[in-house]
Amino acid sequence: MKNSNRSSRCAVFAFLLLAFAWRPAPAQAPAPGLEGSWEGTLGGKLRLVLTFTKSGSGDYKAIMDSVDQGATLPADKVTLNGEKLRVDFERINGFYEGELNPNGTEINGTWTQNGIKQPLVFKRTQPADKKDEAKPATAEKPFTSPIDVLVPIAPTAFQADGKTHLVYELHITNYSGQNATLARIETVDDAGSSLARLEPVDLLANVLLIGNRQAAGMDKLSIPPGQMAVVYMWVTLDNPARVPSGIAHKITVKAGRGQVEITAQCPRIAVGREIATIAAPLRGDNWEAGNGPSNSSGHRRTVLPIDGRARIAQRFAIDWVRQNADGKTFTGDPLVNKNYRAYGSEALAVADGTVTEIKDGIPENVPGENSRAVPITLETVGGNHVVLDIGHGRFAFYAHLQPGSLKVKLGDHVKRGQVLGLVGNSGNSTEPHLHFHLGDANSPLGSEGIPYLLESFDARAKAGAPLVKHKLEIPLEDEIVSFDGK
Repeated sequence: MKNSNRSSRCAVFAFLLLAFAWRPAPAQAPAPGLEGSWEGTLGGKLRLVLTFTKSGSGDYKAIMDSVDQGATLPADKVTLNGEKLRVDFERINGFYEGELNPNGTEINGTWTQNGIKQPLVFKRTQPADKKDEAKPATAEKPFTSPIDVLVPIAPTAFQADGKTHLVYELHITNYSGQNATLARIETVDDAGSSLARLEPVDLLANVLLIGNRQAAGMDKLSIPPGQMAVVYMWVTLDNPARVPSGIAHKITVKAGRGQVEITAQCPRIAVGREIATIAAPLRGDNWEAGNGPSNSSGHRRTVLPIDGRARIAQRFAIDWVRQNADGKTFTGDPLVNKNYRAYGSEALAVADGTVTEIKDGIPENVPGENSRAVPITLETVGGNHVVLDIGHGRFAFYAHLQPGSLKVKLGDHVKRGQVLGLVGNSGNSTEPHLHFHLGDANSPLGSEGIPYLLESFDARAKAGAPLVKHKLEIPLEDEIVSFDGK
C-alpha cells in the first residue's frame, strides 16, 4: 500500500505550517505472509488445516492436515505470485488455488481433485504457543529443558531402494506447567556428525500429539503440560558404510515466558544390525506393496496400547494386493471377492518355523470401505490368520485369509515355501489381500514391528516402469513387486 504524499497547499494556508508541523500519514504495516496455520472446511463437513513454513532460502513449504480423517499430507509445491496462491498435492492428484485478502487473514479459493472443483476458504489461526505467552510464568527461562525423551524400540538398520534406513520413534513428554513447542530435532552419530535434521515443516508431517490426536497445523508442535508427542523418525543414509553403531539426538523446544529455545542433549541409543532374511510370502507378479514401509503409511502411524503398553506392530507391514495389466485389482463386479486377482493366492511360509496361533471360521466381507462381516475387535481384526514363530524372537503374521482355507494347525512345524492358507477378505479388510508383517512377540498387535530383508524380488515404482532387481531389501510403499522375475 502506498503512503500518502504531501499535497500542494494554497498560499492562503501557508501560515498553518508555522504553527503545526506537518506529519505524513503513518505507513500501514504490511500484511503478514503465509507463515502459520489456516483452517477451512471442505464440502461443509471435512475440516482441513493448511500450514505454511518458510525455508532458509525464502521458499514456502506446506502441510495439510485432514483433522477428521487423521491424515497429514505434505505439499509438493507452493507457488505465491502476489496475492495469488497455488498449492499442489501430487500424491492425491489435487491442488488448491486461492487469493490472499489485503490484510492477510483469509484465503478465498477452490480445491480441485481428480478434475472436480469445490469452493474452499481458509482463515488464519493462532497457534497454541502464542496463546500461551500471555499466561503468567514462574521464570523467564527454565533452567533445563522440560522434556523427557524415550525411544521405545531402538532402530535396526535395513536396506530399501539401494539405501540404508533407520526407523524408530521418539516419545517426548512435557514435564513443565506450560506448553513446550518443538522447534527442531537433529540426529547425530557417535562422532557428533549430523545424520538428519527436522525443522518445523518436517516435524509437522511427523508428529502425533497423544493427548490431542485431532491437533492440526502449528498446534501439533505445542505439547501441553503433562502430555506426550510421538515423533516418527525415518533416517536415510546414502552410504551403507556410514551406518553408525549408535545415534543420539539434540531436541530443541521453546518453553517458558516468551517461548525461549532450549536444547536437550539426549543419551545415545544403539543401532541394531541383526535382521531376518526371509523368502517371499507369495508367488507371481504385479503385487502392490499397499500401505508398505514409509514414514506416512497407515500401518506406520498406528500406535495401539495392548496389555498396558503402546506398540506399533505394523511398523513395516504390507497389504499385498495384486494388480491386473490395467492397474486395477479386479475385473468385472467389484463387489465379488473372486473377481480380485489376489483372491485365492497361496500364502507361503517365509522361513522354517512353528505355528503358534491360528484363527479360522470368520466369514468374508463384501468388498468395500464399510462392509465388515463381523464387528471388528482384537479377536477379529486380522480375520482368519496364522502366526509363525521363525526363531530368534521373530514372528510372522499372515492376515485376512479365506475361511476354511488354512492348511496348518496349531503346533505344526512348517518348511519355508509351505502353503499356510489362501488369500481372502476377512477381518478388517476392504478387498482381498494378504496383510504380512514381522513382530517381536507372539501377538499380531501386541508386539513391536521389526524390519526384514527379502532374498530377492523385482520392483517398479509404478505401472509401466521397468522392473529393477533387488536383493536383501524390503519393498517400499506402493512399489509393484514381482516374486518370479516376470
